[in-house]
Amino acid sequence: MPNATNFTLFSGGAQGAEAEFGRQAERYGVQEVNFTFEGHRIDRTRGIRVLTNEELVKKDVSLTYVSKLLDRKFSNGPQIRMVLRTIMHQVDAGLEVFVIGVIHEDGTVTGGTGWGAEFAKICNKPLFVFCQEKNSWYTWKSGAWQAAPAPVITQTHFTGTGTRFPNEAALAAIADLFARSFPA
Repeated sequence: MPNATNFTLFSGGAQGAEAEFGRQAERYGVQEVNFTFEGHRIDRTRGIRVLTNEELVKKDVSLTYVSKLLDRKFSNGPQIRMVLRTIMHQVDAGLEVFVIGVIHEDGTVTGGTGWGAEFAKICNKPLFVFCQEKNSWYTWKSGAWQAAPAPVITQTHFTGTGTRFPNEAALAAIADLFARSFPA
């Protein structure tokens, strides 16, 4: 049985799925690191890691590239660019990635969260997405989404990210993920 205190959640602490990952991490004694930047409002106060401008610039990504990859438009505002950079830090730090969102027909995931999923694919990290529309977990294998019944956290450094608007099933999926991974 894994000792939860040996595990670290890497997230962004934002409202919704990220805040719920953090609440569950705290409940189970999992360490928590929430990447953010100066002036960004997040829900979690535990484990805040304010990235320096130098660290943020190292994760700069072309919004044109991200828009093309996800087949949607991202505004060119500084806020979205900073959020995408923090997502890259989250994914880089974790050895496996858990995402809450919606998987589209083209295989991408909704919103900025979709960039986290795509970056995990690019980095060839184990990736699990709870699709709110289908009320199911999926994993990315051999270039396609496959059903992933009841995943567990297996890596001591893992990433938890997702939509700002999780539904009740998604919140339950996060709680169940922690319960399965760290049984009492």
